[in-house]
Formats: sequence, C-alpha cells, structure tokens
Amino acid sequence: MTDRRPQIIIILIFLVGFVLLVRLFSIQVLDDSFIKKAERNAIQRIVDHPYRGLIYDRNGKLLVYNNPIFELMLVPKEFELQDTTRFCELFGIEKQELIERYTAAKKYSWVKPSPLIKQISTTDFARIQDYLVDYPGLFITTRSVRSYPEPIASHALGYIGEISGSRLENDSSGYYVQGDYVGLSGMERFYEDDLRGVKGVKYKMVNVRGIDKGPFKDGEYDTASVEGRNITSTLDMELQKYGEMLMEGKTGSVVAIEPKTGEILAMISAPFYDPNELTGADFGKNYQKLNSQPTKPLFNRPVMAMYPPGSIFKIVQSLIGLQDGVLTPETTYACNRSLVACHNHPSPVDLFGAIRNSCNPYYHQAFRKMINREVSSNTFKDTEIGLTNWRESVKKFGLGSALGVDMGGERGGSIPSSNYYDKVYGEGRWKYSTIYSLSIGQGELQVTPLQMANLAAIFANKGYYYKPHLIKAMDGDPDKIPAEYRIKNDVGVDARHFDLIQDAMAQAVYGTAARAVMKDIAIAGKTGTAQNPHGEDHSVFIAFAPKEDPKIAIAVYVENAGWGGRAAASTASLMIEKYLRGEVLRQELQEYVLAGNFIY
Repeated sequence: MTDRRPQIIIILIFLVGFVLLVRLFSIQVLDDSFIKKAERNAIQRIVDHPYRGLIYDRNGKLLVYNNPIFELMLVPKEFELQDTTRFCELFGIEKQELIERYTAAKKYSWVKPSPLIKQISTTDFARIQDYLVDYPGLFITTRSVRSYPEPIASHALGYIGEISGSRLENDSSGYYVQGDYVGLSGMERFYEDDLRGVKGVKYKMVNVRGIDKGPFKDGEYDTASVEGRNITSTLDMELQKYGEMLMEGKTGSVVAIEPKTGEILAMISAPFYDPNELTGADFGKNYQKLNSQPTKPLFNRPVMAMYPPGSIFKIVQSLIGLQDGVLTPETTYACNRSLVACHNHPSPVDLFGAIRNSCNPYYHQAFRKMINREVSSNTFKDTEIGLTNWRESVKKFGLGSALGVDMGGERGGSIPSSNYYDKVYGEGRWKYSTIYSLSIGQGELQVTPLQMANLAAIFANKGYYYKPHLIKAMDGDPDKIPAEYRIKNDVGVDARHFDLIQDAMAQAVYGTAARAVMKDIAIAGKTGTAQNPHGEDHSVFIAFAPKEDPKIAIAVYVENAGWGGRAAASTASLMIEKYLRGEVLRQELQEYVLAGNFIY
C-alpha cells in the first residue's frame, strides 16, 4: 500500500497558503478598514519654536520684543492639489513661486515639513485657516518676529533673518534646520546662543485630511520649548533716541560710554533706519532697498568706519611722552609754522599750552624727540627703532586692533609699523620727515569712533579702561555677562600724568570748543578736524564729564562738517547735558545742531 502522507501534507500546505492569500487579498484590496485605521493613526512631528529673549535698556525699558506670526508648512509626500489656480488665489501665492517652493521642499525631504508660505500675519491666518482641511500635507506652525516699541538703536541691536545655506552647513551644534531664523547682526547675532532658547517637539495624531485628532499617547513624548534668555543692555533708551534726533540727516557716529564700567550708553550710526523695516514678510525687499542706498544706512560706522583721529591724538602723544620722560610739563617749543601749519595762538607754549591751543608745531617737534632718541648711529635705523617702541605704547590705548565689543564686524583701525613703511618706501629709505604727519593724528593713522570714545574713557579714568560692551545683565543677573568685560586694562601710563591732561582738556573746551561749555557741569574735551581728501573735513570731538567725577565719555564724528568745535562739539555737549541733567536747557544750541549748517 502506497504511503500517501506526503501528498496530503503538500495539499494541506497549498490549502493553507491559498487561505492566507485570499485573506491578504481581502485585507489589502476588499477591506479598507485597516487603511482607514492607519490613516487615523498618522503621527505628525511639530517643532515648537521658542520665543527669543527680550532686550531691555539699562533702566528696564523694553527695546525688543516678539510678535507672533504663522508659517504654512508642507509635507511633499502627503500634499495633494487638484486646482492650482484656486489654491494660489486662496493662499495669496504666485503659481511659479508655488512650484519653486514645492520643488525645493521635495529636494530637502520627501517626508519632512518645509515652509511653503512664511511669516503669515494674524489677519491672513484667520482668512486661510478654514481651507487647510481641503489640502492634505499642509499645517500651520507658530513663529515670532522681532518688534521694536521705539525705532532706534538698529545697528546696536541688530536684526534676525532666515539662516543662510553656508551658516547652516557650518552649524556644528545641530540646532538649526532649513528655514530657521537666527541673529544676523548686532547683539542679536553676538548673543544668538542665549537669545534663541531651546526648541520643543509635539507629536499629534492627524487623519489623511490633516485634521488634528489630539496628542499622540497623551503627549508622553512631547518636550516643551524653553524661551531664550532676556538681556538687559547697557543702552540708555532716552539718550539713544535724543542722539539719533540730533544726527538726523547727517553722516557720522556717536558713541557714549560710562567710563567706570565700559558700558555703552549710546551707539549711533548715521544715517540709521527703522529696525521694524527688517522684520516680517517684507524683510528681503526692505533689506535690498536699504542695501542699495548710496548713504549706506546698513553700514555700522561706530565699529566699521575708520578715520584719522586728528588733533585728538595729541593727547595720546602727550601721555606717552610724559611716561617715557621725553616730555615734562615744562617742555616748551615755539609754534614754528615752517614745520607744519597752525592757527594763531601765543608762542612758545609748554605742554599745557600745546594741548589747550592744539599746537601742531609743538607735536611735530615733540614727536621727533620721541622717535629719534639717537640709540643708533644710523639715522634710518634710529627712526625705525623709535617708531616700533612708540607703536607698542600706542597699542596699549586700545588702538590698532579690535577692542572686542560684543558685536560682529568690528575693525581695528591702523597704527603703521616699520614693516609697513619698509614695504612702501623700501628698507632704510624712510625717516622722521616721512612720517611726521603721525604727530598730529594724520597720515596713515586710522581709528574707529568706538576707539575714540574709549580714549575719552581712558582720559577720564586716568589710565585704564574696560572693554566697551552692550550687555549689562543676563536674565537680570549682572554676573552672567562675559568675564572679559569686567577686566581692567591698564594703558601703562602713571595716573599722576593725567592731572595735567584733564586740566588742559577742560581749558581747551573754552578755547577751541566754546559752544560745548555748560554752566555747573565741567567738561574736559578735545576737538579734532580730520582731513578728508574727498571733500570737507570731518568734525571730531571727544569729551568726558563731569571733570571731577566722570560719568560719561563720548566721541562724535560728523562727516564733511568741518571744524570740530562746531558740529561734533555741539552734539557731544548736548548729549552730555541730556544724560546728566535728564533734559536739555540750551534750546538755541539744539536748534543749531538740528539745522546742520556747520560749514557756513
């Protein structure tokens, strides 16, 4: 009898397989209940973007806050569109723009969300929200843009915008993704890691039409976003606002510092712009408009513009000469105009008189004595050695390199070296007669307005400074600011030498800057007229006040405004009065500055 068990087993296997195939066919083709369940159980991952930290002025007044906006996000795999024309009309987007953004989203990820329409206002969101259920693969996420209660301090505060491809590529933290917003300039960029906060994530259930079915597993896997840290800046809102009013229609800069701390009280770059222009949906259009203007309103002059310091530099020369023993208070020179031009004043003059009268020939002769010390039998070599030693002394005053202010783009100016002159004239082919213009702050010397304000702080402090900075506290705690801003930097000049300097600067105000004189407040200052080969000279003035207990140090540059005792000194004096008194009583001087007729 033949054993039929193998056949029976084979038949049973075929029967079981057939039943499984029928069941599988029924589940996948005939019965859509599983598909519907899968659709009902779709999980959507939504990033919860935190609010950026707020920025306040030194007195607790709000400078920067957040305004909520919405963004329409797209998941390419789920997106379905039947009537393109109707969609474009409903959502206010051009067809070509829709195609480009959809293509970019697919290129980025087929399953991850990408922004389709950015920075939708509350009004527009209310108009489109009812249509979202008709378009699978679309959902709304909440963001925020920066807003400014007062349209001031645009260069100091900075602005935010969408992260660039290069910055995203170089992001080692892994925090950012395409479409994120980051600080692009000013404090917003420098303190980005503190201001941005920490992202959160929410998981929710949605059906195929994108309708929210509630949190996934009751929010078990959700993480809350953490708001960015709030920053108290060193800026004084009222002083900043007043300074911008004075500089309206002018080109230049104003920097005011609290000498004892290095805190920046005001930082004005003129022309300026309304920071509200670089927020919201019109950011790109407004940026291009500002960037194309010939007056360059986006250019941050206090830290980027470089000018010859002019006569202000004579104070630095005086201090170096006193410290090195080359000059004494009694050192006297004649005002020999055959050496270099000068204005009418008594001659000869000692050091006090040289500062008070801003005597060019005095510093021509004093600088030659500082440079040519006869330490070498070779005249050319002697000048080279002297310049090298002099340059090292000058750099201690925070000149020739960036000070390290808490914003990007700071330039360091230029203090020419022996190597520089070797390249220009040839080694051993230059001497004092080649470089004498340095004696009065001209020639190859270049400084920024921030550096000049810092010089005023050094003169006020009698020989030291703290790095100028814009941050006063983080989350209300002053100890959270970078430690480098609490380090005292000594310039290597004995404090006793500053007594003569301060007295002479106080007297100089009465001579070259009489408009700056105030009743009851003693100002110590120095005018400068920086030569400009492209037009009218630049008006320059630095000062500190009150002389006996300085609370403000200031530098003012007004381009193409001529003599320093007019535009710059008048502006600085009004700023000092505003800060120390809280109001301006000299209305005639204010009207003079606002009118801006400084040349005539």
